Amino acid sequence: SHSMSDYVRMTDTERDQIDQDAQIFMRTCADAIHQLRVEAHKGVQSTQVKEHRTAVLDFIEDYLKRVCKLYSEQRAIRVKQVIDKKRL
Repeated sequence: SHSMSDYVRMTDTERDQIDQDAQIFMRTCADAIHQLRVEAHKGVQSTQVKEHRTAVLDFIEDYLKRVCKLYSEQRAIRVKQVIDKKRL
């Protein structure tokens, strides 16, 4: 587990790599959820099961969207800090 001070000591290259990895990871999660939606109702007759699976996938997708939004906001703050530093 990294403390905040470890994060500060990171190079821009390391941060860029984390950004890249995070974006790939989020896209992979979105693709996996999409794939699960395709598979979820295959061979399922019960309406209740279908509705339950849809609800679960909606919840997971919503959670991922909130994580992505939070991540984007954090990244925007970092970009702004970099720009502000260059101005000084």
